[in-house]
Amino acid sequence: MTQAVSGLVPTTRPLVQKTVETLAALKPGDRIRITQTVRITSTRAWPMTVTGTFRSLQSLVTGLATQRVPEDDIIVPTVHFTKDNGEHSSVALDEATLIERIV
Repeated sequence: MTQAVSGLVPTTRPLVQKTVETLAALKPGDRIRITQTVRITSTRAWPMTVTGTFRSLQSLVTGLATQRVPEDDIIVPTVHFTKDNGEHSSVALDEATLIERIV
């Protein structure tokens, strides 16, 4: 059973269990590393990694008002963090996102 995480609303495509466990343990101020697969073409993709200081976990409601198939997410979990250069940034999570706490 997946544990409840404050700020994380269940989505159609569940996150990796390890990511959910990491999110549950994060506190504002923790250092994190986020790795996502960025698709370049229909056949090419590469991993992108960013590090920073965790601020919060929230859910983004996309606000689409069109008829959609049930498999489409309309609520997207987002991690808000501060990059090392001071820039505030956010990343939308998907089923391939890996988040690690840096000690």
